[in-house]
Amino acid sequence: MNIYVLMKRTFDTEEKISIQSGAIQEDGAEFIINPYDEYAIEEAIQLRDEHGGEVTVVTVGGEDAEKQLRTALAMGCDRAVLLNVEDDLEEWDQYSASTILYHYLKDKEASLILAGNVAIDGGSGQVAPRLAELLGFSYVTTITSIQIDGGSASIERDVEGDVEVISTELPLVVTAQQGLNEPRYPSLPGIMKAKKKPLEELELDDLDLDEDDVPYKIKTIERFLPEKKEGGKVLSGELQDQVKELTDLLRNEAKVI
Repeated sequence: MNIYVLMKRTFDTEEKISIQSGAIQEDGAEFIINPYDEYAIEEAIQLRDEHGGEVTVVTVGGEDAEKQLRTALAMGCDRAVLLNVEDDLEEWDQYSASTILYHYLKDKEASLILAGNVAIDGGSGQVAPRLAELLGFSYVTTITSIQIDGGSASIERDVEGDVEVISTELPLVVTAQQGLNEPRYPSLPGIMKAKKKPLEELELDDLDLDEDDVPYKIKTIERFLPEKKEGGKVLSGELQDQVKELTDLLRNEAKVI
């Protein structure tokens, strides 16, 4: 199988994020592989081990994403590709990313393309479906199970707490939901091998594209952190006194009654 994984470098939301003038400050910020993409990487590796073939991990971004690509290689991917837009685009969005990925993948004869269901920074979940539409591939989102049999795929996907079972044909694009698998940690031998695995870097010129071919359709006007909430209050004393105090709080502070 010729398997591709779409990966995004994202902020580690477990760490402190600083926002100034509506923009996230990258200095001192921690970056990771988008967690949902880790499920896609793990599933791609398992499918390759079961059916044979090769796993290529691809990202759109700048040279800083090389660290996350090397991590994916250490997990077990065979090759990595950085579609470097750092010098060509000041801004890009889901439309830009999917268009760039399409021009890279259109002649690659991919059997299966996996991606995370959403990225934890933007959360739009648009890139993989947009790419599938451009390639003319079927696509299934939020999958929790996939079985490949020849040129067919049997898939389970999460539907508002229930499960939908889908049968479809390859080539195919799927997006991974939590519960699909348990992503592995890179082993020390894997980390050492990753240093020697191929990491290809391409720019827009290499894809016969220029800035005008991949305009962004959406511009983020502002980013801000949620307002800090005060800690909850614990009422004590007799039940009748607690009821009176709660009523006063709801009326005078929360102003809901």
